[in-house]
Amino acid sequence: MSTTTVTPPPKKVNRIGLEVINYKGGKTTLCAGCGHNSVSERIIEAFYELGVEPYSVAKFSGIGCSSKSPAYFLGLSHGFNGVHGRMPAIATGALLANRTLMGVGVTGDGDTASIGMGQFIHMVRRNFPLIYIIENNGVYGLTKGQFSATADLGSTLKSGTVNDLPPFDCCALALRWGATFVARSFSGDKRQLQAIIKTAIAHKGLSVIDVISPCVTFNDHEGSTKSYSYMKDHETSLHELDFVPYFQDIAVEIPEGEVTDVEMHDGSHLRIRKLGRDYDPTDRLAAATVLEEAESKGEVLTGVLYVNTSKPTFLEQLNIVDEPLGTLPESQTRPSRAALEQIMEELR
Repeated sequence: MSTTTVTPPPKKVNRIGLEVINYKGGKTTLCAGCGHNSVSERIIEAFYELGVEPYSVAKFSGIGCSSKSPAYFLGLSHGFNGVHGRMPAIATGALLANRTLMGVGVTGDGDTASIGMGQFIHMVRRNFPLIYIIENNGVYGLTKGQFSATADLGSTLKSGTVNDLPPFDCCALALRWGATFVARSFSGDKRQLQAIIKTAIAHKGLSVIDVISPCVTFNDHEGSTKSYSYMKDHETSLHELDFVPYFQDIAVEIPEGEVTDVEMHDGSHLRIRKLGRDYDPTDRLAAATVLEEAESKGEVLTGVLYVNTSKPTFLEQLNIVDEPLGTLPESQTRPSRAALEQIMEELR
């Protein structure tokens, strides 16, 4: 009796030889159907497809449902879960100490727009090189679903309570105070969100991505403006997005005037196909205008609102060396006695 040896199919790997499992994390403990899980899945796909080394990434978060998300992706990466609203300070310290790491911060509307607003604004004005993802559901899911600072005026809770305060628009704040990549997406729009995250990976400055991520437990009912049904009815896509990595052929045949290309720092291209409107993603004032127009119409505008690839980052402004500070010899990190005496003399 002859036996036939069956050769298993080769494992699917990315350009650096890793399987997608190397980019996953632990099993989620969030509610079934939570939009945050969709965001984690898009992060896994984007980092896997671009071939980013997981151990070259540092993940940061604060407190909230959103801040549990980093446990569910990039399990081989470094990670730090900080106190409520203080994630930007922790990320700043870590990436100043080791600028070779790629930073990913995952936060929520409470962690950013309430207790963390001060830290968020100062990080924005510095153009700190960090991918800053806001999982925005308009409620405090860990404390029974009260309105957050991003809840829209007139929206309601499951109890019927009506919100009588205007919201903070995190994209508008990021635009005004200095972020160099600003985008909004919907956790249910897989293709758009993945393209946005890929572009943020290639961007060198601060990337603020506001993701409307419905809370299926406390904020997915009629009257909520952060629910799945509301987003499907009111989402207006600013344009069709595609991201072409630097290691792929970027030569295409497209009629002039229909597509805008924005070249990123690593040679990748953000390709924007205009859908019936003339929109320039490098015009900050135009971005602010379309946000205002969408708000006045009750629309949720999604897409890449603004890209600036020329503004220096905070690390460049400080002129920090390329090597991690912890690896530098004492001769470079400890001033000599003569240098200290000169400093003291200058301060007299």
